[in-house]
Amino acid sequence: MTALSFKVASAFENQYEMIRGKIHELVAPLSTEQIWRRPYPYGNSIGHLLLHLTGNLNYYIGAQIADTGYIRHRDREFTDTENRAKEQVLADFDRAISMVVATVKKQSPEDWSSAYSAEREPESKDRFTIILRCASHANHHIGQIIYLCTELTKSATQKAG
Repeated sequence: MTALSFKVASAFENQYEMIRGKIHELVAPLSTEQIWRRPYPYGNSIGHLLLHLTGNLNYYIGAQIADTGYIRHRDREFTDTENRAKEQVLADFDRAISMVVATVKKQSPEDWSSAYSAEREPESKDRFTIILRCASHANHHIGQIIYLCTELTKSATQKAG
């Protein structure tokens, strides 16, 4: 592995671990019921966003690069009514992050520029780009989760007061 390839892999590993940590930090004070609550009639719950992030990583990196065989059901990520326990949703998310980190570590210098294509992702023409885009996508949804946590906390405080 060249110095640049190592630097790229290390930076992605750190970024994905930061994403994992931030998600856990945000969700820790919430109950299972809260992660599935939608503070507004529109938009998603935190639980659905976590299902979406897990599906996104498992498909774009897992199925397409790591050859995990994952089959994605994207629409279900937003409509699933099972409301699994918070711990289960986080464990699934953690497995996806661990898979991404392991996949990133396995990339050779040539792998970063290997051709890439996937459904709903015409912009990503190589592995570097999809791994970068997935991290950016996760950070976008972290922003939404921060907002939802604020609204859920505000709702709980208003009910108590």
